Amino acid sequence: MSSTFEQFKFTRQFLNAIEDAGFTEPTPIQLKAIPAVKSGENVIGIAPTGTGKTAAYLLPMLTQIKYAQGELPRALVLAPTRELCMQIEERAKMLSKYTNIRTAALYGGVGKKQQIEEWEANKGADIVIATPGRLMDMYKLRYVEFKKIKWVVIDEADRMMDMGFMPQIRKIQEVLPNKRQNLLFSATYPPKVEKMANEFIDYAIRIEVAPQATTVETVTLKVYETPNFKTKLNFLLWMLEDEERYNRVMVFVRTKQAATNITKFLERKIEDRVRVIHANKDQNTRINAMNEFKEGNLRVLVATDVASRGIDVSMVSHVINFDVPVVYEDFVHRVGRTGRAQNEGTAITFMTPAEKYHLKKIQRLIKQQIPVFTLPHDLKIAPTSKEEAQEMAREIDHQKRKENPDFKGAFHEKKWVLQGKKKRTGSTKGKPKTKGNAGKNTNNSKLNKSGKKRKGKKWS
Repeated sequence: MSSTFEQFKFTRQFLNAIEDAGFTEPTPIQLKAIPAVKSGENVIGIAPTGTGKTAAYLLPMLTQIKYAQGELPRALVLAPTRELCMQIEERAKMLSKYTNIRTAALYGGVGKKQQIEEWEANKGADIVIATPGRLMDMYKLRYVEFKKIKWVVIDEADRMMDMGFMPQIRKIQEVLPNKRQNLLFSATYPPKVEKMANEFIDYAIRIEVAPQATTVETVTLKVYETPNFKTKLNFLLWMLEDEERYNRVMVFVRTKQAATNITKFLERKIEDRVRVIHANKDQNTRINAMNEFKEGNLRVLVATDVASRGIDVSMVSHVINFDVPVVYEDFVHRVGRTGRAQNEGTAITFMTPAEKYHLKKIQRLIKQQIPVFTLPHDLKIAPTSKEEAQEMAREIDHQKRKENPDFKGAFHEKKWVLQGKKKRTGSTKGKPKTKGNAGKNTNNSKLNKSGKKRKGKKWS
């Protein structure tokens, strides 16, 4: 017998909102987390990205908040990025659409004045979704108070740790009421997140619906070995020529500069509009790009990992990892942008020889071997430049040294051999072999073999 949301005994207002949102039945994390949160338990929830963690904590909180009351917030959700704050805010408003519950999102990239005006216009908020920095700014300005907070959620806890938010979270914790319900949700649960949980949450129920750091079952993973950057560009373009198959694509890269360069390349080569989002883009540009992508008006979105946790689009056909992430948990979050809401998706990773090391680490993290495919026979393979080949060789040496500190490396060995030759042959080349002090010039005068001084052309 299939499960339904009615089994949680939500009021008709929330059941209608759930139906409008297109949720047909609870996901595994929702089935286990909703009853625990409703009963007042502290909860640590671990589940792959795209499996409904946000609704797993929002629904029980909203149904207990019930209606707007006073100016002070009663629930607080901390998120690492503004994109994720926006996504959670959108979901909270969707699920509370038939109530008068007020939701406020506080994040950087937007002037404080605008957020203050919205706060005052709504006469406060019942649930606040915020990045730690902006939340503390508003607290210091005395616009946000925590006296009536009953629920505190840390969402994407692993990303919080990666971005160094722990000091700010500690400051927030100091001013929160002691009597509250604490919830922590994450797609991965490495030791650093476990440390945070131990500091932040007492006597928590741990709910894990899949092995840590797994990808969603509806996502097909593929890896292609590519010799260099230019071949990656050619392969990306080759894929995008098939508009029907690659109909809504996210391209992830590690750096802002690479994201910008790839976007410019695609703009010259394909007719479709391409947008890019990264930390240097202003807030309105990022919001507009995400909205276009969600609405299906944009086929290709290039992004750095800042967006790997802030876009909830149910029909992303492909995620393309232009490079292998070096923060291995980011792979799980990148891949989680497709295959959402039980839809099927494909995640393709381009891998150079220098990136094989990172792929092995990722496979160990997700406990899964990813099949490696050869490049299409009709793809143009670009030659690897001398500079890129040297850079990859240095990177491989660095990786080997990390695994084996005694490893000297190809460049080191070459240098050592040259130095050795110089020591053996260079120091005596063209010079007579002498013993002791024989033949040494002790008074800056030239000496003959017998040690006599030379005067003019004669020896004395």
